[in-house]
Amino acid sequence: MHMTDRGLLALVRHEGLVPGPYRDVKNVWTFGIGHTAAAGPPDPARMPRGMPANLDAGIREAFRLFRVDIVAYEAEVLRAVKVPLETHEFDALVSFHYNTGGIAKASLTRHLNTGNRAAAAQAFMGWLRPAAIRSRREAERDLFRDGRYPTGTIPVWAVDRNGRVDFSRPIRRLTETEALAMLRVTSLPMPPTMPTRPVVAQPWWQRLVDFLTGKATS
Repeated sequence: MHMTDRGLLALVRHEGLVPGPYRDVKNVWTFGIGHTAAAGPPDPARMPRGMPANLDAGIREAFRLFRVDIVAYEAEVLRAVKVPLETHEFDALVSFHYNTGGIAKASLTRHLNTGNRAAAAQAFMGWLRPAAIRSRREAERDLFRDGRYPTGTIPVWAVDRNGRVDFSRPIRRLTETEALAMLRVTSLPMPPTMPTRPVVAQPWWQRLVDFLTGKATS
């Protein structure tokens, strides 16, 4: 089971996109669409600081890492939840887990596994740290309970070399069509190539000797 396109867009919209390494609200170095070292390489703390010279390339890299990271979060939700899920329920749970990492220990998972979906929906609101996360929890709860997907553009935020994000105004807004195009990109393996020997230029006197002795080739 995988997230739907609408679920992925909702998650990316919640996270926002920062095309350079930044410190999140817990002072953890983060990059792109919520990527941290805990999800695997690269470690944002070791990435070049500040905005990328090529903004489009930075945005593409953020989506590439997100596509890699999300697979593990989907699998962890499926391991923790023991009952069949509707697609909108799964989308909401992966969004919650991507943000909190708490799917295995959350009371909402226990309620869900006992068949109490109403209690599970309400339990989303037990995860409200920091307080600014409330609107996201409400959106995830509404998606889980009612299948109500948020819509709108996806903000791209600027970051300075100290890892501080400027949330006063996004530097770009991606449409859903633009975001989906990057979410659907697949990386194809490079075709195999035959090993080649390096070409070493001969000195002029060796070429003259070869010519005089008939060893020169065209």
